[in-house]
Amino acid sequence: MKKQQFGNLGIITLVVLNFILWLAFPPIDDGRPNFLRAYAGEVLGATVIILMACGLVLAARPKWAEPYFGGLDKMYAAHKRANTAAFLLLFVHLLTVPITTDRLLPGTPLAIIAFLGIVTLVLLTLSPRIPLLSKLTNASYDRWKKFHRFIGIFYALGFVHSLFVNGLSALVAFSYVQVIFIIGLAAYLYTEVFSRFLNKSLPCKVSAVRRLNGNTTEVTLSPKGQKLSHQPGQFLFVRFPGDRVLDESHPFTISSAPGEPDIRLSIKASGDFTRHLYHHLSEGAEAVVEGAYGLFQYQQGGPKQIWIAGGIGITPFLSFIRHGNIDREVDFYYTVRAREEALFLDEIENAPKRNPAFRAFARFSIEQGSLTVEEIAQNAGDLRERDIYLCGPLGMVQAFAEKFKAQGVPAKKIHHEEFNFR
Repeated sequence: MKKQQFGNLGIITLVVLNFILWLAFPPIDDGRPNFLRAYAGEVLGATVIILMACGLVLAARPKWAEPYFGGLDKMYAAHKRANTAAFLLLFVHLLTVPITTDRLLPGTPLAIIAFLGIVTLVLLTLSPRIPLLSKLTNASYDRWKKFHRFIGIFYALGFVHSLFVNGLSALVAFSYVQVIFIIGLAAYLYTEVFSRFLNKSLPCKVSAVRRLNGNTTEVTLSPKGQKLSHQPGQFLFVRFPGDRVLDESHPFTISSAPGEPDIRLSIKASGDFTRHLYHHLSEGAEAVVEGAYGLFQYQQGGPKQIWIAGGIGITPFLSFIRHGNIDREVDFYYTVRAREEALFLDEIENAPKRNPAFRAFARFSIEQGSLTVEEIAQNAGDLRERDIYLCGPLGMVQAFAEKFKAQGVPAKKIHHEEFNFR
């Protein structure tokens, strides 16, 4: 089993262990009506707490966990799956637990607040993807992110609710859930309160802002003290405290090489944050960076590779190229719609002069048509011998990944980042 599978297996193990403890040390049947329903409801409620705790720990972006998931991007995918499962089980829990109608238990109002709060946050998450909800909420990513910070409060209220209801006596299982709840709460408090005071971030100054075209900016950050340690292909989180809109941490791939004194980011204006950055960020602004994260690193691949970049997906490959001598046999494809959209084309075309085993192909789809796997195979030979590195729009990455698999390339040799969390 690969090391990067241990993370998801760990989450599953925590959930399974919860069920085992409830079964091995069951509560005593105290003769109450609907005992089995109450029993099942508490097991489901405990599972919700465990899954949400896992989500909160992953949201804290612990670097030590990256190898066990395959990178921070995969951690966020696991975070999303855990929270989705918790949300669905929350409804099942609500339908399973017997409702007391003769008297209102002290924990009931807390349960209602926690449930409505979590449902509201989920609807805000979904609203940009559902036209009707989008019109009703006028939600954007930045607005959702601000509201999403309250998830830990509703998580805590949900657990406290369990302390004030007429629950079943299952000391061992409840103690297990309590420990995991405390870990999840600590992760939430670290993320929202303490992380800014624990030197996790590095202060920088914006030393240059260069508009590369009508929608892309190259931002150069100069560290004020300690320099950022990173590998080619990694990304960081950055915020600009002097601007109210830009004072939110957003992830961007580092396009500079590790040996450079400054950090370079190539940022496309595609959302509220990045559009504001394109029009308003200026030289001299204060910046705070956190990182670096990610395991999108060609050094971990085999001696023969294919790199494919679409649009702004060029950024990790720029870091690869700028790092120095590439000790792999590489065919690099950079595809954009039109020639004027291509970034750093001269630098890419000059890379083979320094790396004899490196071949670069620029593709302008309006002039030359879309790049195909068959064309790549004609240049590369047996694709099964190659490690494939993909970065670009999600649709492009998914389409190429499926086509490479259809050509017999093992899934383990196809590498890309999950950028949905960005």
